[in-house]
Amino acid sequence: MTIEILSEALLWSALINMGLLLWWAGFFIFGHGFIYRMHSRWFKLSEEKFDAIHYSGMAFYKICIFVFNIVPWLALEIIS
Repeated sequence: MTIEILSEALLWSALINMGLLLWWAGFFIFGHGFIYRMHSRWFKLSEEKFDAIHYSGMAFYKICIFVFNIVPWLALEIIS
């Protein structure tokens, strides 16, 4: 596998993951009530705890995208 192929794979992976993150955030913002009602049937969660879980999940996912996709892509772009 060449550096160019790996670099392109990391870039596409980062773009797809950022798209998923934006989809999650958009669905959470615009469908908050629906999502909360659906999950509150299954789990006993306060709305504040529900929001904190989703916010933490999105933050963790974003950090993982940067650490595992964007930073390696930048490193490969710098050395190529």
